[in-house]
Amino acid sequence: MNDNVYLLTTFIVMMLISFGERALPFSCSQWLQKQKWAVELGRFLPLAIMFLLVIHSSTNATLAHGGLPLPEFVAVLSTLILQWFVKNPLLSIFSGTLVYVLLFNVLY
Repeated sequence: MNDNVYLLTTFIVMMLISFGERALPFSCSQWLQKQKWAVELGRFLPLAIMFLLVIHSSTNATLAHGGLPLPEFVAVLSTLILQWFVKNPLLSIFSGTLVYVLLFNVLY
């Protein structure tokens, strides 16, 4: 088989698989809405993923600068407190990021 034909075939197969993976949830949406486990996952999974991402990025940042996780802890705590009272996700995320950057630059 010619290298160009092989590459084109591989590209087309990858494109079809990628499209199929993205189209499958839409084609099965009515069935998924009737399943209790899918509804429960839809409620629980986004929060769990965000929690894991915060923990993962905080620990990696702490290991990168080799110090105490003080900037990470204060930033996450300020984000949680602001979100709890103000209930504006963008404001909470941007404020937490600002707190982290300021504390990181001052302490390290």
